Amino acid sequence: MLTPDISREWFELMKDELEKPYFSELHHNITDERSRCIILPPHSMVYEAYKLTSFSNVKVVIVGQDPYHGIGQAHGLSFSVLEGVSIPPSLKNIYKELKSDLPGINLGGGNLTSWAKQGVFLINSVLTVRHKSPNSHQKMGWETFTDATIALLSEKREHLVFLLWGNYAQSKKSLINSSKHLVLEAPHPSPFSAHKGFFGCRHFSKTNAYLVEHRIDPVHWSVPDKQLVFSGF
Repeated sequence: MLTPDISREWFELMKDELEKPYFSELHHNITDERSRCIILPPHSMVYEAYKLTSFSNVKVVIVGQDPYHGIGQAHGLSFSVLEGVSIPPSLKNIYKELKSDLPGINLGGGNLTSWAKQGVFLINSVLTVRHKSPNSHQKMGWETFTDATIALLSEKREHLVFLLWGNYAQSKKSLINSSKHLVLEAPHPSPFSAHKGFFGCRHFSKTNAYLVEHRIDPVHWSVPDKQLVFSGF
């Protein structure tokens, strides 16, 4: 059985999935591609979401589509970029909504590791991408793996908040039991659609209100970073 670089808890829960033939084939194909071209994020960061946010610590799930395809951007967390990297347009709009929803919040650069460590599971549906080729690893098998992850969270946990932004993320709604979890939907925060309802959705304050209602610690949405400071752009 192929053993990916994920936490022990995730490994035990996903063991059956990891033993399926598609998963070995997926890794074989990606390893082959890495020998010929640049694949992002780096191999050591592909499962960063599964390392930083343990299964039992998840309280919020933010579903992305696939990683950023520029060098030095993706590091295994949806919408997040490494320190010192310019904040991408979708994340800029997420920050704008955050500033509007929670006035006084402090936002630094684009690395959302602080969210992940608090229990915000920042999962892309597809975990790798070819350099400068968005969506290049769709339908290779990642969706089967991440769909199983979302379904597992829905089945075995209670009172999670799922933030589904855009049609692609919302297609995962069928995997979630909305009778025991909160599902919040809005247009994608990209510049093409944020003005259609992402701005003003207030998902961050609604998330915290739900968590507090169920006696779960709210998320501190501030993003510390010494190198870049978000000023509204």
